[in-house]
Amino acid sequence: MPKPLNVAIVGATGAVGTEILQILGERDFTAADLRLLAGERSEGNFLEFQGEQILVERLAKDSFAGIDLAFFCAGEGVSQEYCPLAVAAGALCIDTSGAWRMDPKVPLVVPEVNAADLAGWRAKGIVAIPTSATIQMVLALKPLHDVAKLRRVVVATYQAVSECGSRAIDELRKQVGELLNGRPAAPEVYPHQIAFNCLPLIGDILDQGNTRAEISLVEETRKILGEPNLAMTATAVRVPVFYGHSEAINVETQGKVSADQARELLGAAAGLSVVDDPTRNLYPLAVDAAGQDLVLVGRIREDQSVPNGLNLWVVADNLRKGAALNAVQIAEILAADYL
Repeated sequence: MPKPLNVAIVGATGAVGTEILQILGERDFTAADLRLLAGERSEGNFLEFQGEQILVERLAKDSFAGIDLAFFCAGEGVSQEYCPLAVAAGALCIDTSGAWRMDPKVPLVVPEVNAADLAGWRAKGIVAIPTSATIQMVLALKPLHDVAKLRRVVVATYQAVSECGSRAIDELRKQVGELLNGRPAAPEVYPHQIAFNCLPLIGDILDQGNTRAEISLVEETRKILGEPNLAMTATAVRVPVFYGHSEAINVETQGKVSADQARELLGAAAGLSVVDDPTRNLYPLAVDAAGQDLVLVGRIREDQSVPNGLNLWVVADNLRKGAALNAVQIAEILAADYL
């Protein structure tokens, strides 16, 4: 058994932080000491862990004394400032923000796909987690890539509001109520009404009309798969769903993979569940993925417009496997093999 570690959760009261806390309890992660850290507004609150009420402390520069492992889930600015302080105090950081993802010295890891990259954690003392949309996508791409090597990937993501935190969840809930009662819905979190609507732009536009979310999908996938020249394009859309990202993925491979072979490969892969019987209305749905650890894959069919093409529909809980579970899985491997 791994030795008990002193663990900190930065952003413990946020959506991802509370999910990490819950999953640590569900998986009986052995923590000698658990320190919950957050901003000024949450200081003094209590969160429950394994039947015990734990005080939430205010994040400070000296918060990491004696900490072995720190989960960061409080935004890029916090991670950029405090991860180096935590590392200097002797902690290994697992960061769910975008602060370190593309740093060449920082492993970007989805355990079922590239757990071996965790061996490089010592270079900077930080392990990064991809965006939730990338995590579920690479889980579906890796089995196909291993057998037939990817040539090109085209993805459109339909991303839930919970990725933006509790304010976005509240905004969708409030707007639905207002509109159903004949009142206007004023946007605050998003630039337009999100209820009963789709917003085809997530994040700032950075390059040639692509948003940060779209560029991240491409860059992160290339890094995780170790394919820096993989031809890939993405469109990221925000949809009025509380929990669960959905993705339409078109894949071209160098070798031929039939739809039946793809179902077999994906069905045997860790972290995936194939739900694919459209004649019985069985296919992945966001409402079914919510609360699940597995990534659901379905609508698997050959793309007749190219020689070696496949279409996939991939759905996952963006807070669970898309962030918190992935972080805890990384922590389990680090605790067992590296710490």
